[in-house]
Amino acid sequence: MSSIRDTVLDRADRVGSLADLATSVQQVSATTPVTEIDRVFRADQQLRSLVVHENGICFLLTREQVEFTLTGRLGFGRGLHARSTAIQMVPENSFALPGQMSLANAAQRILEMPEGNRYRDVLVLTDEGPRVVSVSQIFERLSAEFRYAALHDPLTGLPNRRQLEESGAASIEGTEDMTRIAVLYIDLDGFKAINDTFGHQAGDEILIGFADRLRHLVRPTDVLARLGGDEFAVLLVDVDDVQLLAIADRVVLGASVPFVCDGHLLHVSASVGIATVGDVAAERELSRLDALLRHADGAMLKAKQAGKRQVARLDGHGEAAPIVRNALIRRRLPEAFETRAFTLHYQPQMDLASGDRSAVEALLRWTDPVLGAVSPAEFIPIMELSGDILRIGQRVINEACAQARTWLDAGTPRRIAVNVSPLQLAARTIVPDLVSALHRHNVPAHLIEVEITEGAAITDLPRAIGQLQQLREAGISIALDDYGTGFSSLALLRSLPLTTVKIDKTFVDNIDSSPSDALLVGGIIDTAHAIGLSVTAEGVERPSQLQLLRDLRCDTVQGYLVSRPVAPEQLSQHCDRASVMSDSRSIRGAK
Repeated sequence: MSSIRDTVLDRADRVGSLADLATSVQQVSATTPVTEIDRVFRADQQLRSLVVHENGICFLLTREQVEFTLTGRLGFGRGLHARSTAIQMVPENSFALPGQMSLANAAQRILEMPEGNRYRDVLVLTDEGPRVVSVSQIFERLSAEFRYAALHDPLTGLPNRRQLEESGAASIEGTEDMTRIAVLYIDLDGFKAINDTFGHQAGDEILIGFADRLRHLVRPTDVLARLGGDEFAVLLVDVDDVQLLAIADRVVLGASVPFVCDGHLLHVSASVGIATVGDVAAERELSRLDALLRHADGAMLKAKQAGKRQVARLDGHGEAAPIVRNALIRRRLPEAFETRAFTLHYQPQMDLASGDRSAVEALLRWTDPVLGAVSPAEFIPIMELSGDILRIGQRVINEACAQARTWLDAGTPRRIAVNVSPLQLAARTIVPDLVSALHRHNVPAHLIEVEITEGAAITDLPRAIGQLQQLREAGISIALDDYGTGFSSLALLRSLPLTTVKIDKTFVDNIDSSPSDALLVGGIIDTAHAIGLSVTAEGVERPSQLQLLRDLRCDTVQGYLVSRPVAPEQLSQHCDRASVMSDSRSIRGAK
C-alpha cells in the first residue's frame, strides 16, 4: 500500500524544474571570432542559440542578438564587428537560472524582467552543463501543470469529474451505437467508520488502494474517475448488459478484499449503481453523461438501501428521484419569480493585511415551499437552459446595487461581488444592466465587482474582453472566479481586463497538508501579483490554511472560517473594525 501512495505523491509533487525542460546547447569559447559564430548560425538554420564560456562562466548568445548586431545601423555592422569575438557579442543583461529552479519560480523571475527581455531564450545551469529553454516552453508547461491539477484528483491520480465530463463527452460522440454506453457509480460502504476510527491517513490509504484496484478491474477503454470523497464513476463505451454486470460484480468483489494499513486489516465494501443510455433516453435537458450519472447515482443509493455490497439498477420510474426533482424545479421556477422567493445572502471576504471585511460576495438563495432549500448548483443550470438566467441576473444586479446604496447610507460601505453567467456575456446584457442599476441607485462604480468564470470568458473571448473593458472604464472591478479549474493560462490572465484572481476551493482544500498544492497556490499568487492582479482564496475553513495563505502573500480570503453567507442584516457584526482585527489575531494565534 505504501508504494502506491508514494507513487501518487511523487507524481503530485513533481511540478517540474527547468532542468527537466531544457535541452543541451552547443558551446564556444569566449575568443571565438564573430565570423565563425556567424558561419555556425548560417550553417544550421534551426539553431537558436550558443553558449559562450569564459573562465568557467557561461553566457547565452542568441541568433537574434548576432543577426541584430551584424546587421547594424545602415548595414555597417558586419564590417564594424569583423574583428570582434563571441564574448563581445553577449548582451549586457544576459542572465542564467539554476536547473533545479521550479517552473513556477522561473516564470516569476521572467515576469519581473523588463518587458523587452522577457521573450529571450533562458540559459539553464545544471550539473551536467549548460542548457537552454525558450520562454514559451516554460509557460506552456506551467499552464499544462495547472490544467493537469485541475483535471485530476490529487490523492489518487485519477481523473476528476471535470475530466470525466471532457473525456466522456468525446467518447460518447465517437460512439455509433448509443445503446452500448453505460455508467457505474461506485460508493464505498463503511468508509466513514474507518476515517473516524483510524484517522484520515488510513482513509486516504484506502482510497488510493481502491483506485489502484479499479484501474485493474475496468477495461483499458473505460473512463475511470474519482468524483469526490469515497465516490467513483466508470463510463463504459461499447458494452452489453452481460459485460456491464460482470464488471460491476468485479468491482464489488475487488472492494471486499481487506486493505492492509499499518499492520491492520481494514474492511470496506462497495455499492454499485448501473445506468445505461436506455434508462435516460427521455432526459432531454441533461447531457447524456449527466443523465447517466444521475441515474447511476440513484441506483447506487438503491443498492445501499438494499443492504450494501451489491449492484443495483433503477426501474426507470419512481426510483429516478434526482431526475424527478429536476423536473419539479423547472415547474416551480415560474412561481418562485412571481413570489420573489429568491434572496441574496452575502459572504464576507477578509483582507489578510488589515483584517477588513467590507468586501462581500452576493450569493443567490432559494427556499421553495415544496422543494425546500434548492441549491444554486441545481437551479442555475436549469435557468440557463430555459433562458431565465437573464431575468434572474438582472434582478441580482439590481438588488445588489440597492443593498450597496443601503449600506452606503448607513455609513458602512461595502464592495459587492456579483457572479455573471456566460449567457449574460453572450447576450451582451451585462453592461447595460449594470450601468443602469448603478445610475438608478446612485451607487459609485467602485462598490461593485463582477465575477466571471474561465468558461464564461473563453466561450467568446473577444466579445468578453470588449464588455469587460467597458465595465473597467466605468470603474467596476473584474474578478476571474474559480481560477485553475478550467483552461487556465497566463495568456488568459493577460488578455482579460482583470483586477482580481480567485483561486478555486479545490486548490485551497489541502494546502496545509500537501506541499504540491501549496506550491501550486503560491505560484498562482506570485504570477498574479507579477502582472498586477490581487488574489482571493476561496473555501478557507481552517486556521492552518489561513496562516499559510498569509505566508504566501495572498491578499484576501473567504470561506466558512471567515463567515458563512448570511442575510444582509446579519452582517452588522462584521462592521466593527476593532472586532475584526481581534478576530484576525485570534485566528492567527489558533495556528
